[in-house]
Amino acid sequence: MKKLSYLLFAFFALGLVFQACDNSETYAERVSKERRWIRDYISRNNINVITENEFYANDTTTDVTNNEYVYFDDSGVYMQIIKRGEGELMQNGERAEFLLRFIEGYVETGDTLVTSNLIGTNSYDVMICSKSSGEFTASFTQGNMYSNYGQTVPTGWLVPLSYIKPAVQLPNDELARVKLIVPHSAGHQTASSSVTPYFYEITYQKKR
Repeated sequence: MKKLSYLLFAFFALGLVFQACDNSETYAERVSKERRWIRDYISRNNINVITENEFYANDTTTDVTNNEYVYFDDSGVYMQIIKRGEGELMQNGERAEFLLRFIEGYVETGDTLVTSNLIGTNSYDVMICSKSSGEFTASFTQGNMYSNYGQTVPTGWLVPLSYIKPAVQLPNDELARVKLIVPHSAGHQTASSSVTPYFYEITYQKKR
């Protein structure tokens, strides 16, 4: 009887091992799944992807009426510029503080809101950003992103700063505004560790 119990336990343990193996994924498999989620999101939302060459040929604009997003090869980020803004491009050597409003959602499901600061008139996220030799560095100092993910700004959020012109104060519908699809490699720590892509809509406003 004791021998039978040991045998049953051995089969049970072996089954758990096989189940664990079946449930595990390699990093390459997770990246492949992420790419599929992004392709599906683009298809579901009827997004027209243009190349960087086309983007630059169009004076770094995207046709919102045609739901265009530009794909950046280096970062893997997709971007649609809804409003460029009425300010100026950031210059090398400049340091600026930005007030940000945003929504964040899962690309996989396409309609699941993860976090947002759109509720409340004073619920801006604050980002301090510097530009040097064409490169941006930034950190969050307060807000939802700071509370949820820490001070490090996803590199995907910095991509638009080469093309938009945030102003100090404008009506909400005139603020510099973009939509982004951000892969894990250009996302926050949670995105990176879980190999999860996120979509965003963000407004950028310079703080006085």
